[in-house]
Amino acid sequence: MSALLVLCTCPDRGSADAIARTLVESHQAACVGILPGMVSVYRWKGAIEQADEVQLLVKTTSARYSEVEATVLAMHPYELPELIAVEPVAGLQRYLDWVQDETAPGATDPA
Repeated sequence: MSALLVLCTCPDRGSADAIARTLVESHQAACVGILPGMVSVYRWKGAIEQADEVQLLVKTTSARYSEVEATVLAMHPYELPELIAVEPVAGLQRYLDWVQDETAPGATDPA
């Protein structure tokens, strides 16, 4: 099982917060970084668009990716949300182990 960094843009802080909290509470992600103040320029339906967005950096594992994808698709307000998973080629092993532990099947919160 390998660690993944999943990138996802959101239109506002409220939707970003809701998605991030759901992913972490359900152990689909060990951590979600929320980066505000991003501007995206893109082509959509034949027109060049520009939008203020919030970037999510989701730390998860390949075993949980399909759940992350399903949650984002269910919660995201965009017709076609950005959802790109990148597998790190290196990282601090203790951090990668923590990501694995937090997203392992049956992971629970301490009582």
